[in-house]
Amino acid sequence: MGGRRAKKDRLRTFDAPGTGSPYIKRNVGKFSLLDEESLELIESNADRILAEVGMDFRDDPETLQIFRDAGCDVRGERVRFDPGFCRHIITQSAPRTFVQHARNPSKSVMIGGNNSLFCPSFGPPFVHDMDRGRRYATYEDFENLTRIHYMLNSIHHSGGVVCEPVDLPVHVRHLYMAKAHLTLTDKPFMGAVTAQDRAEDTVAMVKLAFGDQFVDENCCLYSVVNTNAPLVLDATMLHALKVYARANQAVVVSPFILGGAMSPVTVAATLAQVLAEVLAGLCLIQLIRPGAPAVFGTFFSPISLQSGATTFGTPEGMQFQMCARSLADRLGVPLHSVGALTASKVPDAQAAYESSTQLLGSFLAGTHFIIHATGCLESLLTTGYEKVVMDADRCAMLEAFAKNVDLSIEAQAWDAFLEVQPGEHFLESNHTRRNFETAFFQSAISDSRSFEQWEADGSTWQHQRANEMWKKLLAEYQPPSIGKDLLEAIDDFIKRKEQQINKLF
Repeated sequence: MGGRRAKKDRLRTFDAPGTGSPYIKRNVGKFSLLDEESLELIESNADRILAEVGMDFRDDPETLQIFRDAGCDVRGERVRFDPGFCRHIITQSAPRTFVQHARNPSKSVMIGGNNSLFCPSFGPPFVHDMDRGRRYATYEDFENLTRIHYMLNSIHHSGGVVCEPVDLPVHVRHLYMAKAHLTLTDKPFMGAVTAQDRAEDTVAMVKLAFGDQFVDENCCLYSVVNTNAPLVLDATMLHALKVYARANQAVVVSPFILGGAMSPVTVAATLAQVLAEVLAGLCLIQLIRPGAPAVFGTFFSPISLQSGATTFGTPEGMQFQMCARSLADRLGVPLHSVGALTASKVPDAQAAYESSTQLLGSFLAGTHFIIHATGCLESLLTTGYEKVVMDADRCAMLEAFAKNVDLSIEAQAWDAFLEVQPGEHFLESNHTRRNFETAFFQSAISDSRSFEQWEADGSTWQHQRANEMWKKLLAEYQPPSIGKDLLEAIDDFIKRKEQQINKLF
């Protein structure tokens, strides 16, 4: 059961695409830190913030009019809300769960309920690998990372800006990123939010794949709108929010919080501020289109009050996530939060312990949609190739954990107890022979052999094994099937849009 057989078993994490589950159906509970009285206190403080301070909606008269028509107190760009108003609007129509449809129906994901899923990091302008080091990302990197995530069964979502392809002009990048997600993978993906027309283009491209009516009636895109904390939504984010809400596509309202700078230095105060910003944003979605998928989003990282640097894997970060899930449950919407974040510049021990702590905290909190689950380096400035597969291995471990303890007749192993006498061992029992290929989770890139075996095999460190693994995944990549007509329609759309856009520059 060692040697070649054990090595074969370690590769299970990276089996052929489609052999895993499209998302995690949790058979384990969630970890909450606050009782009802404490949650009510946070909610009361959020209501007070919205009523007494209010929230700014910048450079967007239409949004201000929507709130004015709903009876809110609008003065200039500041909107104040009566206590309980936003919650009432949200709970009337926002869905507790929804399906985001993938181009391959077997990869569609259920968001909310007792489910979780893992999604790649979003937005880094740099990439890193052990061969070439840190460098600006290109579209080739974007395509390669999309291919790798397609090959990883423990990653359920293709994400969005898995890296920023800086070799493409800014005004057309979104077209090619959407093309990669529509053609190189068949998992669900995220929409562009950096401009109204880019959001509109993404919706239009998805309609090529699914059809106009299907997109109008179903969620096919998932997009994150960040507030400018404290208590601001700017025109760029508002325009994207309105495009997706009107198209009945999922919008996450996620305050981007660096604790101590963009919120007070305490978890309790930050929770109240985040809840206030989320309430206002999700309320707007439901005022625009009642029933459109709306998600409670969080991004919280304390800063070092000595240096101003971001910190990850902190106890405050874990506390925040576990409280946020309880607040989302009481609001009746899914929770979106962060995963394997690190400030480390390379896939070293710091990257491992910070990322594992943050990812574990999010998973134990019961987060439904865990973004930044793979690849993060340098506080989200960099996506690391080796880090992607290292993180994916931890995601696979958590997915195995979520199945809970098997209590089946086979798992109780009574025949083994009757076969093996006291003082003997179970290694050669019939029960062990029947189950040894699937018993116990085995990491795909960790090495648990003896020192002598490890040394004889080249004395490789984990980042070296991860380097070999991502190259192997790319070498074995086979694209998912896609119709010729759809490919031609996507290319034709991009060509026409490029011509229109280029006339403006």
